[in-house]
Amino acid sequence: MKVTKLEHACLILEIEAKKLVIDPGFYSAPLTNLDDVAAVVVTHVHDDHCSEDQLDLIFESNPVAEIFATGEVRERLAKSRPQLKVHEIHHGDYFEVGPFNLEFFGEMHQEIHRSIPLVQNCGVMVNDELYYPGDSYTKPDRTVALLAVPTSAPWLKIGDVIDFIEEVKPQRAFATHNSLLSETGNQLANSRVKSFVEKHGGTFEYLLPGQSTNL
Repeated sequence: MKVTKLEHACLILEIEAKKLVIDPGFYSAPLTNLDDVAAVVVTHVHDDHCSEDQLDLIFESNPVAEIFATGEVRERLAKSRPQLKVHEIHHGDYFEVGPFNLEFFGEMHQEIHRSIPLVQNCGVMVNDELYYPGDSYTKPDRTVALLAVPTSAPWLKIGDVIDFIEEVKPQRAFATHNSLLSETGNQLANSRVKSFVEKHGGTFEYLLPGQSTNL
């Protein structure tokens, strides 16, 4: 499986020329000329993970792709893009689409502030190898070969990320959800994550937008 990190929180996974797009939000560059998309996963309703403009670009070239998303995303798209069919996801759900096996973990977004209502959030495990928690610290129930770990957000502090790494103990990890950081901020956050991934024998990679790694 080839894993490509785009800007902020968007990932593209590729197996046998088929693609899975995760969290196509408005901080990512326009997803133009993207062919052979089997499915799209949207972990939650926030615009940096769910953009109708990005979905329009994807479905322009991939009209039979499937969408897997939380109930709040399904309700939003039912109003804005009623032509799109959305499979609603919950903790414990399992789907097979093309060469991709999707398992979902968790139900809620990490708290930003007590005054801001929580939204639904489901992390996704793909082919029992890559785990992406969305905007949460939901721990999966098994060993993680490759963890896409958030490193910057209004809801995030690096101490909580370290605790998450300490619980998951991924074999490999790379930083995501990091468009809000400067170069200096990325260096600081990455150094913290790297040290705790390596503490448990894992390896850390820093992927710039457009760069890929393989499983």
